[in-house]
Amino acid sequence: MNRFLISCSLAVPFLLLGCSHSGAPVAAAPAAVSAQVVRSVSAEEPDSIAAAGTLRARETATISAQVPGQIRRVLVQAGDRVRAGQLLATLDDAALRSSLNQANSAAEAARRQQMAAQADASLAAETLARYQTLQQENSVSPQEFDEVQKRSQAAQLRLESYEAQTQQARAAVAGAQTQLAYTTLRAPFAGVITARLADPGTLAAPGLPLLQIDRDGPLQVVTTVDESRMASVHLGMAVPVTLDGLSRAVASRVAQIVPAADPASHSFLVKLDLPARNNLRAGTYATAEFPGATRQVILAPRSAIAVRGSLACVYAMGAGSVAQLRYVTLGATHGEAVEILSGLAAGETLVNSPGDRDLAGKRIVPANEAQP
Repeated sequence: MNRFLISCSLAVPFLLLGCSHSGAPVAAAPAAVSAQVVRSVSAEEPDSIAAAGTLRARETATISAQVPGQIRRVLVQAGDRVRAGQLLATLDDAALRSSLNQANSAAEAARRQQMAAQADASLAAETLARYQTLQQENSVSPQEFDEVQKRSQAAQLRLESYEAQTQQARAAVAGAQTQLAYTTLRAPFAGVITARLADPGTLAAPGLPLLQIDRDGPLQVVTTVDESRMASVHLGMAVPVTLDGLSRAVASRVAQIVPAADPASHSFLVKLDLPARNNLRAGTYATAEFPGATRQVILAPRSAIAVRGSLACVYAMGAGSVAQLRYVTLGATHGEAVEILSGLAAGETLVNSPGDRDLAGKRIVPANEAQP
């Protein structure tokens, strides 16, 4: 009897376990969703160097006064086109004109003194010639001849002194004329006035900028390239430039590389020549794409990228074609594809155009063959 009870008590748990196992719920299969699929790929892309720059004229001149004086007139405004040699501004020239008049008077006085000395020297030379004839005839004493000879030599020295004074006076006149010419400011070349920095009545000082002018002609892009990337930049290389307001890139060529790096930024100044185009304006923002070596990248179609909050993501198909939500880091755009910096490997199948649908955990039934 006891053995029977013990056997029954041992059998009960096993029966209960068997009943419990047979009643467990079966996991439901993931919902199936039909969707277009695409594939991420590995590709080689040029490792371009993007450098921001500014359009500038190939030649720019800052017009400033070379002599002090009050500005009398400014004849141009910013934006005016000017021709070479055109009068731009004038300074008060009263003091310099007075100096020129004094120099002219001094030069005239020196010229008259030179003429008088020339007459004395000519007379002394003629007298010496007659005394030389008399000396040959023994008609004059040696003392008289020496006196006449010395007077002739002194007259010649005075003439040479007045000639030097005359040359000095003429140089003073030329200097005064040059100083007076500095009171008229003219355009050094044909171009456009880009800045007017002073108005009439302002006291101009030597070196103080008054106007700025850009030469007519093709423009340049002035940019900087980090010293670590300079090995791929050389004179004459073609560089596409993207400009604000233009849908297409503009072709340019490297015209100048400043050989010394900026010690603060460790970058080199590079100038790119642009073709002559009427729709380009100095001061415009530009981006230059310097071509470099190729690099291996992972690309995915832009249509496969979804945005959740502020993060980019994709739905990648895992085991059993179940969609997995993957957050990715995007890089540069290459046409209809975008570079994936992290979060995705090459060759993975992605849901195309997921939109706002929540596909995570759902089985994807491809409605097409995966396209790269």
